[in-house]
Amino acid sequence: MEKYMKNLTYESVLPFSEQVSYLNGQVASKTIAQNEALSLTLFAFDKGEEISTHESEGDALVIALDGTGEVTIDGNKHVLHAGQSIVMPARHPHAVFASERFKMFLIVVFPKKGD
Repeated sequence: MEKYMKNLTYESVLPFSEQVSYLNGQVASKTIAQNEALSLTLFAFDKGEEISTHESEGDALVIALDGTGEVTIDGNKHVLHAGQSIVMPARHPHAVFASERFKMFLIVVFPKKGD
C-alpha cells in the first residue's frame, strides 16, 4: 500500500499538536506531506522565534494549535490563539512571529502548473 503522508502513525488516534516538539531558541518543523499540489507542515516556535517575511506561490492556511503567534500579511499584523486560523494569500509578503511559544499547522495549496 502506497502512503502519501509521513512522520505520523497510521490508524492511531494522535494528540496532533504533540507531533512536533518545542526546541529552545528554535523553530522546529515536521513535514507531513509535500508534493507539487500541497504542503502540510507542523511548526513549533520557541518564544521570540520567527519565520521572516517571504512570499509563497500557493495560498497558505495557518491553524494555531498552541500558544499565541503573530502573522503579518502585507504589513498587517494578526494575532492568533490556539483554535484560530488565517489564510495567507499566494504571492503576498507574510511572516510569523511567536510572541510566546506557538504551534501551528500550515497547509499550502499550490496552483496547477500553467495557472
